[in-house]
Amino acid sequence: MSFASEIADIARVSRAASSARALARARDFIALTKPRVMSLALFTALVGFVLAPGHPDPLAASIAMLCIAAGAGAAGALNMWYDADIDAMMARTALRPIPRGRLSRGEALVFGLVLAASAVLILAVATNVAAAALLASTIFFYVVVYTMWLKRRTPQNIVIGGAAGATPPLIGWLAAGGPFALEPFLFVAIIFLWTPPHFWALGLNRAGEYARAGIPMLPVVAGRVATKRQILIYCVLLVGAASLPWAIGAAGTVYAVASGICGAAMIALGVRLDRSRYPDARAARRLFAFSILYLFVLFTALLADAAVAARWPA
Repeated sequence: MSFASEIADIARVSRAASSARALARARDFIALTKPRVMSLALFTALVGFVLAPGHPDPLAASIAMLCIAAGAGAAGALNMWYDADIDAMMARTALRPIPRGRLSRGEALVFGLVLAASAVLILAVATNVAAAALLASTIFFYVVVYTMWLKRRTPQNIVIGGAAGATPPLIGWLAAGGPFALEPFLFVAIIFLWTPPHFWALGLNRAGEYARAGIPMLPVVAGRVATKRQILIYCVLLVGAASLPWAIGAAGTVYAVASGICGAAMIALGVRLDRSRYPDARAARRLFAFSILYLFVLFTALLADAAVAARWPA
C-alpha cells in the first residue's frame, strides 16, 4: 500500500469517527427534548387544532405543530438542565445526557432557551399572538413554577405542575384560529386530571429513588395507602371529566363508546390498586401503563368523530 493510500484511509477513518461523534451529539440533544413527552403534547395539540372551527392553511398548520413540538422539547431541555443534580441520583434518569457527561448543563441551557424563543416567535408569526403567548406561558410555568419552585417543595407538585402539560390542546385550538370556548378547556381538564394518577402510579414504584433525591412526591410524604386512595379519587374525577365532551355535543358516538369502556377499565384498575396490599408494584405498573393507552384512545376517538362528522355531516 502506498503512502498516499494510507493517508486516504486515515482520512476516511477520521471522517467516519467525526460523523459518529456528531450523530451521537445530535441524539443527545434530541434526548434533551424528552421525545415521548413531546409526542404526547404534539398529539393532543393536533387534536385541538383539527377540532377547532375553520380551515387553516396547511403550511401554517405544519409550522404550528413544529413550533408546539419545539416548545415542548424546550421545556424538557430546560427541565433537564435544572434537574441534572437529582437526575444523577435516580435510576430512571441517570442515563440522561447531562448526568452521563455527554452534554454540559450550559449546552442544555442554551439549547433550551434558543429552542423556546424560536418556537414562540415563529408560532406568533405563522399563526397568532394568542397561541404563541400561551405556548410561552406554558414553557415558563413548567420550567419556573413546576421545575424550579414546586417540584422540590410540595407533594402536590404533580397536581399543580400538570397544568403545564395540559395546555397543548388549547394551544393547538388557538393556533388554528379557534375562539376561547368550552371544548378545548374540557380537553385541558382531561389531561390535568389524568396527570396525578399517571405519575403517582409511577411514583409508587420509584418512591425510594425520589426519597434519596429529596423530592417530596406524594408516596414519599403521605405513604402508599394515602397515595393509592388519591389515585382512585383522581381516576373517578378523570372519568367524569372525560364524559363531558360527549355530554355537551363536542364529541360523538365513537368517543362516547371509547370513553365509557376505557373509563370503566381505568376505575377498575384504580380500585384494584387501592385495595391491593404491599407489595403492590404490579397493580401500580398496570395502572401506569393503561393510563397512557387511555389518553391516547380518548384523543384518537375525538379525531375519529371529527372524521365521521366531516364524511357524513348531520
